[in-house]
Amino acid sequence: MSIANLRQPVTLSAWARLFAPIGPQLAEVERRLQAELRHSDPFVDELAQRSFNLGGKRLRPALLLLTASALGDVNDAHLTLAAVVEMIHTATLVHDDVIDEADIRRHKETINARWSNQTSILLGDYLFTHAFYLASSLDTTFGCRTLGRATNIVCEGELLQTAASGDFELSCQQYYRIINAKTAELCACCCALGAHYAEGDQHTVSRFDSFGKHIGMAFQIADDLLDLTGEEHAVGKSLGTDLTKRRMTLPLILLRDQLPQPQQCELHALFELPSQASRTALLDWLKQAGILGLAREEALVHASRAAEQLEFLPDTPAKKSLLQLSQAAVSRCV
Repeated sequence: MSIANLRQPVTLSAWARLFAPIGPQLAEVERRLQAELRHSDPFVDELAQRSFNLGGKRLRPALLLLTASALGDVNDAHLTLAAVVEMIHTATLVHDDVIDEADIRRHKETINARWSNQTSILLGDYLFTHAFYLASSLDTTFGCRTLGRATNIVCEGELLQTAASGDFELSCQQYYRIINAKTAELCACCCALGAHYAEGDQHTVSRFDSFGKHIGMAFQIADDLLDLTGEEHAVGKSLGTDLTKRRMTLPLILLRDQLPQPQQCELHALFELPSQASRTALLDWLKQAGILGLAREEALVHASRAAEQLEFLPDTPAKKSLLQLSQAAVSRCV
């Protein structure tokens, strides 16, 4: 996939085509999610149903189900866990919107904007606990243990990101550590669960875990690019939050590291005074320096490494979709 193609958004209908091999199973996950997120109290029900619409394309359940399909048949444990990972992902989105003070997600008001931060935190907690209740209904504890470890790492990643706020000297290594934890870990967990509950051996589970991790890394790098280059009316969520929170993401790190000291000081000044004018100036600088293309190439490196993990699999529609997802993760519009 060329750099030019990476600028083209991936629509929800395009995601649906990629998910075609597990279409009926994904529809069943949707049914289970909607059923689980009903509540007798009107206020809780409204919040839970609002959260149902936050997840968008259902990438994480799809990763789990496509992994299972690539190795054999999707079973009931897969369907339960697919619903669980989407609940966990949605809980992180609800909490992220509080942290980022975001107003828009999926072209609608966020929970914190429509109600309050307190409501958002409690709703996120509700989704987390409900997800683990569902996971505990499986016959073995592997799902709960794997998800518990993954969500703990996700929270560590968010803490590391919070601690790094305002750190203009953040290194590439530190950046990768943060996004590996906060984004890639849950994608890896989805693929590992799909492989394990398809009775894959340890080597197979490890290969899929690595596949998911690289997809997650590619996805987050692309997301960080989108935060700088996207338009809110097209993307459907609040943008510019990384600059507002003074977070050094890969494009800014790459730009900083290629500048001489005097220009680094100019960049630092823009970074310290985040505004729409600063974002515009930074974007012009990034374009002129060719940094956007370099960051996209980094995302593609992870997409390529993800694809390498599937070389041992026979050719099936599920494998084809997983390979296409490794590219779409870079070019998608969230």
